Amino acid sequence: MSTALFLATDTRLPPRAGLGLKAEHFHEVLQTQPDLGFFEVHAENYMVAGGPFHHYLGRIREQYPLSLHGVGLSIGGEGPLDVTHLRRLATLIERYQPQSFSEHLAWSSHGPVFLNDLLPLAYDQASLDRVCEHVDQVQSSLKCRLLLENPATYLTFEESTLDEPHFIGEVIRRTGCGLLLDVNNVYVSCINHSRDPQVYLDALPLQATGEIHLAGFAEDADSLGERLLIDDHGAPIANEVWQLYRKALARTGPVATLIERDNHVPAFEVLLAEARQAERLLSAAGARP
Repeated sequence: MSTALFLATDTRLPPRAGLGLKAEHFHEVLQTQPDLGFFEVHAENYMVAGGPFHHYLGRIREQYPLSLHGVGLSIGGEGPLDVTHLRRLATLIERYQPQSFSEHLAWSSHGPVFLNDLLPLAYDQASLDRVCEHVDQVQSSLKCRLLLENPATYLTFEESTLDEPHFIGEVIRRTGCGLLLDVNNVYVSCINHSRDPQVYLDALPLQATGEIHLAGFAEDADSLGERLLIDDHGAPIANEVWQLYRKALARTGPVATLIERDNHVPAFEVLLAEARQAERLLSAAGARP
């Protein structure tokens, strides 16, 4: 992989806690200028030429590092990537020069139909080759390193021949992309599939971690009455996820960490309190030998 490909990653997010930037918090952020490491936005919310979202993001970007998080590339899809979508992403990256760009190991489109969800894929050789091809195309088109997020899943495929951490590790090895480690997704998926979250975590290529996500989940039961966790980003971060995060930091050292809340968004000070908790754990990880 050519070093010229990654011109946009000469700077990285600071190893601090950040928050997802929500419209209801624009004014408070500008008025109070909270002590945070960065803000993150969903790229698809800014794929227009102008308007209030760009006005406020431009002002906030002058003061804070920025992470750009995509939800619509459909990197795991069977069809080709949407080149129009890639061009819009390139425009955003050129405009805001984010320190990080990430997407999901998932698919959300089939032909001309776009599904408003992040759907799982089979982990086999054909999927691996296709995902690597798509990641290469994204990085070549955007001229920046992609961080690939491990998914939250609710089913698995019989035809899978690779386990998920191995699949992700192969994509990273072959393409030079990085890992967006979503600790909540690790916990949700492992509980749903009766796996050990620590074993899963240990199998990931954690040395490639460029950013970490923390979020809350909802709880339900499946048709057999078994525990079913749903990655809804609508609740406080669970104690089990905090504990797993602490274990991850013991392996990675301090890494930029996002507090995600996309549903039932609370008052800004509630999110700040979770960011402060992450900062304490980041500081402790940096103090370890």
